Amino acid sequence: MLLKIYPDHPNDKAIRQVVECLKDGGVIIFPTDTVYALGCDIHQHKAVENLCRIKDVKLEKSNFSFICFDLSHISDYTQQFDREVYKLMRSTLPGPFTFILNASNNVPHLFKFKKKTIGIRVPDNNIAREIVKELSNPIMSTSLHNDDDIMEYHTDPDLIFEEYGNLVDMVIDGGMGGIEVSTIIDCTISPPTLIRQGKGVVDFMK
Repeated sequence: MLLKIYPDHPNDKAIRQVVECLKDGGVIIFPTDTVYALGCDIHQHKAVENLCRIKDVKLEKSNFSFICFDLSHISDYTQQFDREVYKLMRSTLPGPFTFILNASNNVPHLFKFKKKTIGIRVPDNNIAREIVKELSNPIMSTSLHNDDDIMEYHTDPDLIFEEYGNLVDMVIDGGMGGIEVSTIIDCTISPPTLIRQGKGVVDFMK
């Protein structure tokens, strides 16, 4: 299914339709403030397995992120972080950043393996955040890569649907996507350390 949702004013009925799909174990493709992404409900194990199959990766070797709604939502799935980290996230979120944080016991065991950390995102995209808000828990997310040698990431939802429509349960058309990924910052060490420079920039990285 290809579902059109306008990012400025996401339709409540359409958001509920996406959430029902996720709760039923569906895998979706959705827009963020960076690139289009694959996603599923973190509590739907079959969906997580299906997403890994689509990406052709093993979950224990993957670097999936959790899409959260806000800072309060982040604190539900991470261990307590210090004031420096809190100020950094408060000044940059919502935005094009992935923060690596220590996972709390609320993170499903499926994701922990030997790693005790998770990547957290709060994208500056109303569609993604409204889905998470209605779902009441994070979405597991990973960037949708393109096999093209020139264009690394998919940007056109119609073309995404043509390629992935038979592999996922829903593709959300939220307009043209970006080609620049999120900036990754490891906040499990002090001071927080830049792991990957992407779209997001903060003072200490300039």
